[in-house]
Amino acid sequence: MSFHELESELAERHHAHLYRRRRLLESPQGPEVVVDSKRCLAFCSNDYLGLANHPALQRAMIEGAELFGVGGGASHLVMGHSSAHHQLEEALAEFTGRPRALLFSTGYMANLGVITALLDKQDAVFEDRLNHASLLDGGLLSGARFQRYLHNDPQSLAQRLDKSDARRKLVVTDGVFSMDGDIADLPRLSRETRKAGGWLMVDDAHGFGCIGSQGGGCAEHFVLGVEELPILMGTLGKAFGTAGAFVAGSDALIETLIQFARSYIYTTSMPPAVAWATLASLKLVREEHWRREKLARLIERFRTGASQLGFELMNSSTPIQPILVGSADEALRLSEALEDRGIFVSAIRPPTVPAGSARLRVTLSASHTDAQVDRLLDALSAINGSQS
Repeated sequence: MSFHELESELAERHHAHLYRRRRLLESPQGPEVVVDSKRCLAFCSNDYLGLANHPALQRAMIEGAELFGVGGGASHLVMGHSSAHHQLEEALAEFTGRPRALLFSTGYMANLGVITALLDKQDAVFEDRLNHASLLDGGLLSGARFQRYLHNDPQSLAQRLDKSDARRKLVVTDGVFSMDGDIADLPRLSRETRKAGGWLMVDDAHGFGCIGSQGGGCAEHFVLGVEELPILMGTLGKAFGTAGAFVAGSDALIETLIQFARSYIYTTSMPPAVAWATLASLKLVREEHWRREKLARLIERFRTGASQLGFELMNSSTPIQPILVGSADEALRLSEALEDRGIFVSAIRPPTVPAGSARLRVTLSASHTDAQVDRLLDALSAINGSQS
């Protein structure tokens, strides 16, 4: 069997400046990292609150391994649901103001599990055009009639809902869109969904921890309870600095997922030490408000400086600050030029984003300093000047 056809496709991707390659991280996450044996200043991590290498989480991880061992050992429904998992689920339910929460190994598995457990060919799923790949994949795999509405457009959603006679109508959106950084208009999306007798599901992977006065994400930001937002998904590997994900909602929702979500039923539970460390992370998220306050200040500092330099920013008040470039080859060139100056910023290209909207995806962390943000701006200024 020959792989010549695959080699040709890979060559085409190279030629189109769309080839992806892994970089080797040789240090803990932080503002300054070692990548491919080279020390650089990084603006491409989702460690929004700077907790991924926090000493308290390190100690909790070690303590968790001593208490519960390393591996989960089995699925949650066999013999893998430890007291560490259970305590974290209860803490997350309380934190989100929901009756219950359920842990998943990853956000991707959570999204696939929820959508495919709730829907089948009798149903319809309505998704924002810019939703994360895991949400789109979940909708397609569910077998439900799949429809996409215009980005963050409640009226576009309403028009599609009005025409549907499906048994169940599930509306699915990111809370904070991972490539644009904007926040979904959840109050209006919720009103349109409830008017049509549907359910709203929000993936708050990039909002959970860094939006809301307590870090409760988009639900807290918009003050949406379980009636307005019945299905809330959050991840733990971004602002919370650990790993895994959860879904929070009613008792009926969680019991349904336990019974029918295949990506929950048929996989080994996350290492219990990770759950134990996440309990320590949750305490820091709730108590150390200064992290979100500092992050907001750094975001404003970057936006002001980048705008003054003439770069085209997107409408984002979150740690995700994309600089719109356009062509994939230009985004790659700018990323490489920054790397030559010791700064690592990812170039995001199709198919991750639509054709013609390639960008530099700058992500900020509470662990960055003012001086580091200024260093990025100085490098962008130098690159901008070299184009003239």
